Amino acid sequence: MDIFQIALTLIIFVLLVIPTGKYMYKVINNKKSFVDPVMDKVDNLIYKVTGITKEEMTWKQYSIAFIVSNMVMALTAYIVLRIQGVHFLNPNGIKPMEASLNFNTIISFITNTNLQDYSGEWGLSYLSQMIVITFFMFTSAASGFAVAAAFIRGITGKTKMLGNFFVDLVRVITRVLLPFSIIVTIFLMAQGVPQTFSPNKVVTTIEGTKQVIALGPVASLEAIKHIGTNGGGFFGANSSHPFENPTPLTNLIEMLSMMLIPGAIVYCFGLMVKNKKQGWAIFAAMSILLVISLTVCFNAEKAGNPAIAKLNISQAMGNMEGKEIRFGLSGSTLFTTITTAFTTGTVNNMHDSLTPLGGMVPLWNMMLNVVFGGKGVGFMNMIMYAVLTVFLCGLMVGRTPEFLGKKIEAKEIKLISLAILIHPFIILVPSSIALLTKQGLAGITNPGFHGLTQVLYQFTSSAANNGSGFEGLADNTMFWNVSTGLVMYAGRYFAMVILLAVAGSLASKKLVPESNSTFKTDNTMFTIILVCIVLIIGALTFLPAVVLGPVAEHLMFH
Repeated sequence: MDIFQIALTLIIFVLLVIPTGKYMYKVINNKKSFVDPVMDKVDNLIYKVTGITKEEMTWKQYSIAFIVSNMVMALTAYIVLRIQGVHFLNPNGIKPMEASLNFNTIISFITNTNLQDYSGEWGLSYLSQMIVITFFMFTSAASGFAVAAAFIRGITGKTKMLGNFFVDLVRVITRVLLPFSIIVTIFLMAQGVPQTFSPNKVVTTIEGTKQVIALGPVASLEAIKHIGTNGGGFFGANSSHPFENPTPLTNLIEMLSMMLIPGAIVYCFGLMVKNKKQGWAIFAAMSILLVISLTVCFNAEKAGNPAIAKLNISQAMGNMEGKEIRFGLSGSTLFTTITTAFTTGTVNNMHDSLTPLGGMVPLWNMMLNVVFGGKGVGFMNMIMYAVLTVFLCGLMVGRTPEFLGKKIEAKEIKLISLAILIHPFIILVPSSIALLTKQGLAGITNPGFHGLTQVLYQFTSSAANNGSGFEGLADNTMFWNVSTGLVMYAGRYFAMVILLAVAGSLASKKLVPESNSTFKTDNTMFTIILVCIVLIIGALTFLPAVVLGPVAEHLMFH
């Protein structure tokens, strides 16, 4: 039954990717679709009110529009959270957010990371949950999607222009994120997820004590949280909370929601290059890495926790510590793998309670950061590795490498090398600093190898803009709020701007006619080589850190 549930989820995902990818192709390329009669009027009104023009942008103009607009939104939201105590729609009397936590929260949500060093139901008013958190869930996801669209236009196009960021942002929100979120919101409400402005309820328990039950506009946040691969929870327990994820059916819908658009972008890419085989080759490489991770995580959790086994406690269901019975082992391990492969960050179980090897899987997914990823980020990173693969294979046969009919030269390889190096740098260096300073060590609640994993996971989640927490780390301090905030910022903007530069460089190049000596990038051989390159670079970069953390902890119990 466990294998059947996992297989069914993956099959539904693949089936949904095709129609969604076709629809997204129309949105990205301004093609006619069935929503045009309504949405054209909505979009034109937005353009008129905001003064948006439809002029095409170069990669530099696109990057500036992307960063500046995000920073303006961040500054506005920072002010809102600092004065949230005086807002209306604050029936529970939530106080203003502390400065360093405010900084961390704003950077976290504007970068589509959604790492939370606070508990949502006690840290934010209803108004803040909507006009800051939910708002950022739309705009950060749409920004990532827009940059991915521009990136695809650059590597497949024939001009230096990559589109218009503001037009892309509006079209993605009104035609993809908003309608999809409305559908999911209605479904979640039907399954019992609250959507209300009523204050928290105080009830009397069976024991006669008082208990506060938190409420709020939960369903709408949950929908865009997953559709937009955001991950931040309305409640501190995130999607393990029964008000966020009450049934196995909502668990399935939430997993499919976070998988849908990242997978569809890859299919959309195949349509844009007019070569579906090329899209499926990239999709297959990502899927292989996903299945490998899922297999390791499921088998590790199925085997049980070695520490619990020594206590002669039955683990017939596997390692169920930190997991919800209503989801079971399969629903928990699949959710864990998907949320870190698709860089969503939402959790339906305690990652800190995973077995050492089971906990290594989400960590490894975020270190690679290419297994589908969030709104276009994983896809862009995988294309980066695809270009590197073509370059390395070109060196082996002694000819100038080409990708999608464009020559790959020194400029592109230098930019890609820089993008690849940034990711481990902003993970390993801050982790080292945390392990060498009193402020960093003070956050570790579990000594030894597990404590090292806590630190490594926190910075990896931040750098990958994932946002899931290993938990157990006392992270709401000045040191952790500021350090992870800086890492989240670098992980989002540095890599995306560099890859836009790569797209701009390729966009200005002439197409090279295909010949008999052209290295094929749309077949099985290329897919296998690509997977190997990703694994080799990932292993060479992160293996020492992984060995000192989860691997060493695993060996300690055997």
